Amino acid sequence: MSESSAEAVAAVASAAGAAANWRRATGIAGAAIGVVAAGAAAGVAIERLTVGRGMRRKARLALDATGPYGSLRGTPGKAYADDGTELYYEVDDVDPAAVPALGPRRRRLFGRKAPAPVTVVFCHGYCLSQDSWHFQRAALRGVVRTVHWDQRSHGRSGRGVRQVQDGVPVDIEQLGRDLKAVIDATVPEGPIVLVGHSMGGMTVMAFADQFPELIRDRVVAAAFVGTSSGRLGEVNFGLPVAGVNAVRRILPGVLKALGQQAALVEKGRRATADLFAGIIKRYSFASKDVDPAVVRFAERMIEGTPIDVVAEYYPAFDNHDKTEALALFTDMPVLVLAGVQDMVTPSEHSEAIADLLPEAELVLVPDAGHLVMLEHPEVVTDRLADLFTRAGAVPAGATVGGYGSTSSTAQPG
Repeated sequence: MSESSAEAVAAVASAAGAAANWRRATGIAGAAIGVVAAGAAAGVAIERLTVGRGMRRKARLALDATGPYGSLRGTPGKAYADDGTELYYEVDDVDPAAVPALGPRRRRLFGRKAPAPVTVVFCHGYCLSQDSWHFQRAALRGVVRTVHWDQRSHGRSGRGVRQVQDGVPVDIEQLGRDLKAVIDATVPEGPIVLVGHSMGGMTVMAFADQFPELIRDRVVAAAFVGTSSGRLGEVNFGLPVAGVNAVRRILPGVLKALGQQAALVEKGRRATADLFAGIIKRYSFASKDVDPAVVRFAERMIEGTPIDVVAEYYPAFDNHDKTEALALFTDMPVLVLAGVQDMVTPSEHSEAIADLLPEAELVLVPDAGHLVMLEHPEVVTDRLADLFTRAGAVPAGATVGGYGSTSSTAQPG
């Protein structure tokens, strides 16, 4: 099962009731996908016995109105991919008042009297947006220069030109070239730290594979969060063998068919929002006490990804293999972090990355699922702050502030 399967299965499950003619088209899919959706559906069914639909709708609206997640904004800009796709980014610059003056040792380290600041580029995962780094962004604001961007067809970025005009599915290599366009626009000089979650980590690997000279010359550290260097087709997604094989066999075709009826399917997703939300929670988080507003925030990002985008990305993950590119990160500080209960990109994939980078710090977070940076933001922020300090992005002694439950102080590595 691929990286995309959680969101893809959720999208298909939520589309099942869109219209009578599409019930026939998705009838076979329902048998296999039902294996995935069963747990979430049971929970939703119990909830419906005690909570009315109107009350659930009011609760979602209340969470949307009061939750601050995803509200942070920086200086906006646009980069353009090699096919003309518009890529939206935002930059958060350093606040001089928040950062201690750089000492002579730091100046010698970067070989210049007034060194260019280290820039941290955050790459988000599939069916998410740059806002998925909300907690980390809040904690780091003013302390380190950061770039947050939306992958093609996600968030505020434009639809992929080649996908719309030529019907070409996205591949991970394209995402690596997109990252190059963003870096050219936002960090034309100076050292860089690359941070990627899930598909964002794969984007970083593809960038390294295609532009090794930039990794050698300018990248000073990297973080791979809940991601994989390959073999995603072997992920069992927490399902029995029969269920996995059935979903693998039919899901690509079902997604393609649904993607061709996007407007109808989106109506179906709205109609089955409760089931969709249950599946998202099951495959995104592991903690029982995760903040409902955070869960709702993740739900909004994922449900905001159109079904035709879900479909056009799906083939990319089975073909992803960037194991050899990891060697380019050998001689720099690297963080590899994952949730122990991640069912989308299991922690074994992070352990495999760490095995290839023996000097990397490997952090496995108990009671954490795929969206570990939202579920346990304080852990992720703390380890990132340490990585940034070791890379020279955050001067020793600078305080990384808190937001919500996120609070940590960067210390020398």
